Amino acid sequence: MKDPFAKTIGYRLNHTARLQKALSARLLSDLGLFPGQEAVLKLLTEEDGRTMGDLASALRVRPPTASKTIARLTTQGLVERRATDGDGRLVRVFLTAAGRERGEAVDGVWETLEDEMVAGLDGKEKKRLRKLLRKVEKNLALRLGADGGIDDEADGADEDDDTDA
Repeated sequence: MKDPFAKTIGYRLNHTARLQKALSARLLSDLGLFPGQEAVLKLLTEEDGRTMGDLASALRVRPPTASKTIARLTTQGLVERRATDGDGRLVRVFLTAAGRERGEAVDGVWETLEDEMVAGLDGKEKKRLRKLLRKVEKNLALRLGADGGIDDEADGADEDDDTDA
């Protein structure tokens, strides 16, 4: 008899997330990156020279976690820290040329990952899956008393033209 817990949505979400993270790690390793580092490079590609606090906030991690990631990226020669003129205590993080190149390559990894995850789904199924996952995300965020980073504009966009609901 199959374990009834394996049939729960929670189990499926957890297992799917773990597999997605494992594939992401494998694809990122081809760029010499670890999961989480790509998000920093993408943030800096969008807006270079962010403060450590800004990065931690955008990544939704604690400042020590952001500092460790930046330290590792610095060691790899992908970012550099610079003190702000006039206030040596305020440090900003900038991409190096190698970091910018690697950050731009992350898009290809994300596209490959997305293609692999939704292989076999048609456009309507993908849209429906995104919509359902946003609902689950909202439920969890509300229960935790947080906004959870829900993009309400995206909700409206899919709901307006989703004919299979």
